[in-house]
Amino acid sequence: MASENLSIARPVLHEQVAQRLRQMLVEGVLPPGGKLNERTLCEELNISRTPLREAIKMLAAEGLVELLPNRGSVAVQLSEADVRHTFEVMAGLEGLSGELAAQRVTEAELSEIKALHYEMLAAYTRRDLSAYYQVNAAIHRSFNAAAKNPVLTATYNQVNARLQALRFRSNQDGDKWQRAVDEHIAMVQALEARDAAALRQVLMHHLDNKRNVVIDQLRNAHSAAGATVTEGHAA
Repeated sequence: MASENLSIARPVLHEQVAQRLRQMLVEGVLPPGGKLNERTLCEELNISRTPLREAIKMLAAEGLVELLPNRGSVAVQLSEADVRHTFEVMAGLEGLSGELAAQRVTEAELSEIKALHYEMLAAYTRRDLSAYYQVNAAIHRSFNAAAKNPVLTATYNQVNARLQALRFRSNQDGDKWQRAVDEHIAMVQALEARDAAALRQVLMHHLDNKRNVVIDQLRNAHSAAGATVTEGHAA
């Protein structure tokens, strides 16, 4: 990725740097298990090491980065069990968010969610995964915000941070991406109807499908890595 696309105007805050690093983690620029090279990141983001290190500490507190003694920091790589457990919790949080949102959403909030939905559909039509994902994430946050429960929001944000990169990659299969879009259409219809039970159900089903896709991707990647090792020994 070109450094000019990542450069942040001075003065920089470590919160801004942390947000940029989150985006890089989500989009795979910083891959799971990969080391965060401070010198390279400072050059690409046009920053000094102080805000970078503060940002990395923030990501470590969020469970996105692991700080290793005498080895620096690496992007966290979730195991299949981690993924299963985290998605299990996230499905419950998404479902509760939807249930409360259907009961409490205002007309202004509903209009904004519908506008985001149409923006997401446009990104899907262009097959612009990055734009699609950003709007998609905004829609899910809007459901949570419409629930108007600050404790739920704090918990949601903490758990969701661990899954962002996996949720991004889960839409890279065409058929599964179409299914996710269809589920989003059902979400908006349920919200507009103020049908709390229906919105809770479709959101939980949506997260269950995401989990299954992610686990399949992890297993395929593990199998491919094993095949590569076997071929190397055979050679």
